[in-house]
Formats: sequence, C-alpha cells, structure tokens
Amino acid sequence: MITNDVLGDAVRNNAEWCQAMCDAHGLTGTFGPRTWTSARRTPLYYPDAVTLTDDAGVEDVLSGIDRTTPGASVKDSFARLDLAPEGFRLLFEAQWIARPAGLPAPQAPGDWRPVRTPDELAAWALAWSGDDADDAELFRPGLLADPATTVVAGHDPDGRILGGAVLTTSARVTGLSNLFAADGTDPSHVWAGALSAAPADRPLVGYESPADLPPALAAGFDAIAPLRVWLST
Repeated sequence: MITNDVLGDAVRNNAEWCQAMCDAHGLTGTFGPRTWTSARRTPLYYPDAVTLTDDAGVEDVLSGIDRTTPGASVKDSFARLDLAPEGFRLLFEAQWIARPAGLPAPQAPGDWRPVRTPDELAAWALAWSGDDADDAELFRPGLLADPATTVVAGHDPDGRILGGAVLTTSARVTGLSNLFAADGTDPSHVWAGALSAAPADRPLVGYESPADLPPALAAGFDAIAPLRVWLST
C-alpha cells in the first residue's frame, strides 16, 4: 500500500541521490528545512535545487543557488512553484512513482548484478549514454564507494550490457533512477532486472516522464504525484 508519506520519502531520496552525484564531482550540497541546494553549478542533468516540502517557496530555492550565468535548474518536487517571473522556463513535467514493498519481481532475462569496478562503471556509463563519451563522464568511480548507491547492470550470455539502473538506499525507501535499455532490449526486461536487484523489504520510488510511464506501471509501480523541472534562461 502506498501512503502519502512515501511521496516525502521519494523526494528526500532523490535529493540524496543528487547529493551523492555532487559528492562524486567534488561538490557540496546543503540540506535545509525546505530545500536541498548547491551553491555551485551541479553536474550535467542534475538540479541546482530540489524542494523537499510542499511549502517551499521561490526564495527558499533561489537563495541557495548560483544564478550568475544561465542554466541553473530547479526540481519543483511538488509542482507548486511558478519560476517564470524569475527568468526560468518549464523544462519538463513528470510523475513520481512508487512500488509497494513485498511485491514479487517479474522474471528478469539476463544476468543482473552490481557494478563493482571503475572499468565496469565506465562500460555501464557508455551504454547508458548511447556511447556519448562526454555524457558517460558523469558517472565517476567515487560513486562505487558510496554505501547508499548501487549501480546495477544486466548482461546477456555474451556479456553484452542489456540495460541498467541506479539504486539509492535511504531510511525507508529505495530510489530507482537512470534506468536504461540498450539497443534491442525490451524496456520491460530492464524494469524486471532492476527490480530483481533491489531489496524487497521497502518501497521502490523514482520518477518518470509521461512517455516512459507505461513500463513502470506494468512492473507494479503507481504514479503518485506530479513534479516539474525548471531551467533558467
């Protein structure tokens, strides 16, 4: 059963994953009572601020981030802010998703296991990025030393990467992010593989765009609330 508390747990878990990514890049974020923020520009695709509570205001977000150049981004976790008057545009909308604890995982084709070494992580990152070396640089070896972060990959019998995901463990939930299917892999197989690698004793949470929701819903997730991401211009 999914409760309202799970939304707050999902938001916090996602901010903790953003912090882990910043740590791997030598950046320091700050958890405040209503927001997580980074005073320095965050890694590619990661927000400079995340609202943690539904009463977070515009000033809570903007006071903690660098706005001296365009490109700052804000994850409006509860879809409540209007940042257009502050020079932001709406980048995309998505849905928080959650899967109750204890549900059996679907059968997962392939061999799904954690990524353990820098070389394995580099191969995973290239598969995640579609062989874009610049994007692959996002995933640095420091992530492997974070006890809350598990990068998982699925392999076919020939060792080819079928897909992967990142699992982020927090107090009451496990976050699922960066899920991808390599060319020719059925996305439903990747969802099944990621679930097979995740602990079953706590809810799984994350978010997906509307176009990517169907495989998540088919894997037992529920869409629980909207979110928005804003980008400064």
